[in-house]
Parts: sequence; C-alpha cells; structure tokens
Amino acid sequence: MFKKFNLQEAVSGKNPVKASSVRGIRAKLIEDYPAIEKHIDDILPKKAVLTQIKCRGRIVLYAVGDDILFFQHFDDPVTPTLHLLHRFPDILPQVQVDRGAIKFVLSGANIMCPGLTSPGARLPADNLPEGTVVAVMAEGKEHALAIGTTTMSTDQIKAVNKGNGIDLIQYLGDPLWKTQLD
Repeated sequence: MFKKFNLQEAVSGKNPVKASSVRGIRAKLIEDYPAIEKHIDDILPKKAVLTQIKCRGRIVLYAVGDDILFFQHFDDPVTPTLHLLHRFPDILPQVQVDRGAIKFVLSGANIMCPGLTSPGARLPADNLPEGTVVAVMAEGKEHALAIGTTTMSTDQIKAVNKGNGIDLIQYLGDPLWKTQLD
C-alpha cells in the first residue's frame, strides 16, 4: 500500500481530531484489537492531541506529536504502524515466516502459504479468520518485519498450503516506515 508513498506530495489536509472523535477511535481500536486495551492510555493518552493527516489515495494517517501511530485506507480498519508495533509487540496476533521469505517480505511481496507453513514458520494455535490484521515476524528475529491481512483463515492456510496467505499492508523500509513528521 505504501510502496510509492511520499508524505510531502500526498498530504491534502492536516487537522486536530475532536476529543469526542478520539474517544470513538479509542473504542474502535479496543474493539478491533482487544490486546491493545492494556496499552491504550500509553498509546493515545486522553489529553493528547491526535492529528489526522489526509493523503491522496484515500489514506488517513493519525499522529500524536511527531509519531504516526495509525493509518486507515478507505473504510478499512484503523491499523497500527510498524513503529507502534515495535513499541507494543503484543497488540496484534502474530504469524512467523521462515528465513527464506524474509527478503521477499522486505521487498514488499505478499506472503505465500508455504512461507507460513514450512519449518521455521509459525501460525497461531487459535484459528484467525480471513481479513485479520496480523504482525508478521521472522524466524530468528525479535521485531515484526511487516503488517498484513490474512486472505484466508489460518486453518485454510494450513490445509490448502498454496497461493497467497497474507496481503502486506506495511513492511520495514517502505516509505511510511521512513516518513518523519516535522
């Protein structure tokens, strides 16, 4: 999604979010990502000024200070950025790819099912439904290297073991990862 993103060229508006809307965003985040609830006061303090940055391509970024914390594309769910995921690694369910998939993920390729089911890879014990936003970990690495959405349930990924398993949303080194607010 962010392969050709350039903040300076993409921004069409920047506004502070009303307190009532921030409460709604906090509630929606807790609903969409239940594990975020214990960190929500650290991530989005009640008195913090949340800034909404509207960009071309119907992308909306949400920032507190100089930190871009979340993004949203069209009516997709508000999704944490990799920077936030590195600070709070347990807010998203995790899948792990094997070492062979790392270079492809870091170049922005979607993750194929065999990269999630081979030795060195790991899927959660609980079945995750299709469309779940997940943190993509790498074999032998400490931090997430990408955020993606499952294209089928994890049980289907194990059973089919063919085709695309996760659509990448953001990955290490993409333009959003490199973006700094002034």
